[in-house]
Amino acid sequence: MGGLGKTTVARKYFDKVSHQFQRSCFLANVREESKKHGLMHLQKTLLSKLLKEKSMNIACFYEGADMIKRRLCHWKVLIVFDDVDDEDQLKYLVGNHDWFGGGSIIITTTRNQDLLRSHDKLYSVPVLAKDDAIEVFSWHAFHKPTPDKEFLELSKSIVDYAKGLPLALKV
Repeated sequence: MGGLGKTTVARKYFDKVSHQFQRSCFLANVREESKKHGLMHLQKTLLSKLLKEKSMNIACFYEGADMIKRRLCHWKVLIVFDDVDDEDQLKYLVGNHDWFGGGSIIITTTRNQDLLRSHDKLYSVPVLAKDDAIEVFSWHAFHKPTPDKEFLELSKSIVDYAKGLPLALKV
C-alpha cells in the first residue's frame, strides 16, 4: 500500500548505515524511472553511482546485468531499489547473491510482496498505532505533539479516516 512510509524507512536506514559499505546507492522511483527511461537507464545509473564513473556504455539490458555482476561482485555494497513493481527490474538490477560481494545488503521497497517471495527476508511496514498516528497528525496540523482538547475528537476522527497511513496524516 502506498503512503505507509516504505521509502522513508529505507532512506533513513540508508543514511544511517551507508558509510559502513565500500559503495552505496539509493535508486529512487524505480517503477517510474523504468517506465520513463527503461531498464538500461536504471542499470547505467546504478553502475555510474557505484563505480563513480560518469557514463556507462551498455548495449542491452542483458549486457547491463552482466556488467553489474562482473563489476560489483567484489564490493561490499548497500543498494536500495525504491518502488519496484516488475520482476524484470529485480532480475536485471539485483540478480542473485553472487552479483555482490560478501556483507552486501540489497533493500527493495515495493507494494507487491509477491515480487520478494524468493528473496531472503521480507519486512512489512506496519500501520501506525493510534497514539502514534495522532502525534504525527498533530505535528503536521498543529506543530505540536498533541492536539488541544477542543480538537482531540476531530483529530481522532481524521486519524481513523486516514487509517494510520503516515502520508495521509501529513497531507
